[in-house]
Amino acid sequence: MTAGRGRSPAFTVVLTLFAGLLVYLAVPNMGTVIRAARADGTPGVFVPRELFCVQHPGHESCVWTGEFRSADGMTRRDEVEMYGSDRVSHREGEPAPAVDVGAASRVYGPGGSNEWVFTALLFAAALAIVWFLYGGPLRRALGQRSRPAMRARRSASGPGTDTMGQ
Repeated sequence: MTAGRGRSPAFTVVLTLFAGLLVYLAVPNMGTVIRAARADGTPGVFVPRELFCVQHPGHESCVWTGEFRSADGMTRRDEVEMYGSDRVSHREGEPAPAVDVGAASRVYGPGGSNEWVFTALLFAAALAIVWFLYGGPLRRALGQRSRPAMRARRSASGPGTDTMGQ
């Protein structure tokens, strides 16, 4: 850091690039996660075919893959995952209501999803970084511009016209 002048320019560049990366990760998914949150898409059924599980220390993550068929019969997608599925949520071959929101390899239940939370957090983190880096200079620049206007209003109203105590 420079002596008494704030943070290093390299730190600012790295954080700016990191904020850009977060925006890059969040923005392309916004449409899909908003549609998924609202279950806004093509209704149909998901037919589970295969259960994939991964064991973690003290935890197991599972997801069902299978086929999606739209209610009107116009869309059929193979090898899609059902978001939020687990070992006990489905049985092989038994259709379950689903919605295709346009995600590349995933369909959702009719209740939607909470994926939007993570995307919103990524975007909020990017905004917080940008505000941290550039908010102070922006506030100072805007504050300096508005001060002459505030002084002009005060002088136009004249001394002794403060009505706060009345």
